[in-house]
Amino acid sequence: MWTLFFTGTPVVDLATAKTSDVARFGRFFWAMMDRGIYLPCSQFEAAFISAAHTDAMIAETVAAAREALAAV
Repeated sequence: MWTLFFTGTPVVDLATAKTSDVARFGRFFWAMMDRGIYLPCSQFEAAFISAAHTDAMIAETVAAAREALAAV
């Protein structure tokens, strides 16, 4: 499980999670969608990696995330 929070504070509980920039996460979400990667549409949800994901799929996701992060 993983998710990404746009905040300068370590996220350790709901209170610190709420300090994150949800608008920026929204831009990241759509930038990933533009690259063919579907993530949960809320940063308060988790994405999952499973045994069904190949190394190539994971590498594609990481590459898309680098591009998306640079864009937002």
